[in-house]
Amino acid sequence: MADTKFTPRVFSGIQPSGGLTLGNYLGAMKRFVDMQNAGGFETIYCMVDLHAITVWQNPNDLKKNTRELCAGFIAAGIDPEKSILFNQSQVPEHAQLGWLFNCVARMGWMGRMTQWKDKAGKNAENASLGLFAYPALMAADILVYHATHVPVGEDQKQHLELTRDIAAKFNHDFGVEFFPIAEPVIEGAATRVMSLKDGTKKMSKSDPAEASRINMTDDADAISKKIRKAKTDPDPLPDSLTELDTRPEARNLVNIYAALAEITPQAVLDQHQGALFGHFKMALSDLAVAKLAPISTEMARLMQDQAEIDRILGRGAERARALATPILAQAYDIVGMVRS
Repeated sequence: MADTKFTPRVFSGIQPSGGLTLGNYLGAMKRFVDMQNAGGFETIYCMVDLHAITVWQNPNDLKKNTRELCAGFIAAGIDPEKSILFNQSQVPEHAQLGWLFNCVARMGWMGRMTQWKDKAGKNAENASLGLFAYPALMAADILVYHATHVPVGEDQKQHLELTRDIAAKFNHDFGVEFFPIAEPVIEGAATRVMSLKDGTKKMSKSDPAEASRINMTDDADAISKKIRKAKTDPDPLPDSLTELDTRPEARNLVNIYAALAEITPQAVLDQHQGALFGHFKMALSDLAVAKLAPISTEMARLMQDQAEIDRILGRGAERARALATPILAQAYDIVGMVRS
């Protein structure tokens, strides 16, 4: 359990690397909104632009993508008054605590990170030092707010385990109980949304097949067309989930429907068992358009006023720094830094 002496606080972030997809929405943003509206937590959400530059970014694209991601957060339902919403680079305490954690984390821990192995591959010598060390910055993102809960996808769970290890080692090394041991929050029917063309692969903005994903900027016609053309199989929908174990494309569409409708996958089968995919995809298309088209429309509207987006990010950064500054100061004191 997360430490009870800490204020219940949620932190999570998304890289502004462009191309928000349905996977980002169902796996992250929708859940962020749910946690904001459920109460019981302070909620802090971040565009992690420092993480984005672990691989080279075109500066103009990075600015556009950061603003577009902010628009996506707001259009999805994040209220900048209820939640703290900002971009990471405007809060230098992230990088400052990240350096302390670079000195706490061990090389062996970093080398075992699955995403490092996947992204660096055989070209590890040419990968940036930032790509290798970024899990320590991710730990700082979370712990500079004493966050107690982190909504994560399965592919980020290992990095949260590292965050917990760093917090525990810092506390042990300095004989304190300063950083909380943050809890992962993994839930929902579609925390991992798969490609519309291959149910064994994660939906990705980097897939060359545009029809493999639903972009959060897609209009109603594009959303409907992509779902109607999604890969399926000739069999009707069964009455139990176990029968979908060998039908990844069918399971993916059922999961997407469940997440959009906010019901369980089994409830989807209860409603649609026996249906052929022509019929089911029509129902899913109507649901997806009703849920997603207003978000893409609102994102486009928000992007017409970039000055307002920048104002929101600046105000969010001020609020974030009000929390982060005293925590970083205490961490410096614990480590032994002289502060005049």
